[in-house]
Amino acid sequence: MVSKTVKVTNEQGMHMRPASVMSQTVTPFTSSVKVIFNGNTYDAKSVMMLMSACIKCGAEIEIQCDGPDENDALKAAVDLVESGLGD
Repeated sequence: MVSKTVKVTNEQGMHMRPASVMSQTVTPFTSSVKVIFNGNTYDAKSVMMLMSACIKCGAEIEIQCDGPDENDALKAAVDLVESGLGD
């Protein structure tokens, strides 16, 4: 298992489009990809789960990956968040 804490920088936070982009980015990986925010764990492959987290701009989230391609999955997810989630 690997993880990294990153800051959400896009102004709108994790609304529908960024949640969809995140889900589409991590779904092809075999590894599980989770977002941990405010003590709760959300499945990053689920748009609805990500939206229900109510992640706002400036929030720090932990991305946690576990599985055979965990390092690649973590890099893809972290790069996406650091680039502003497509916004």
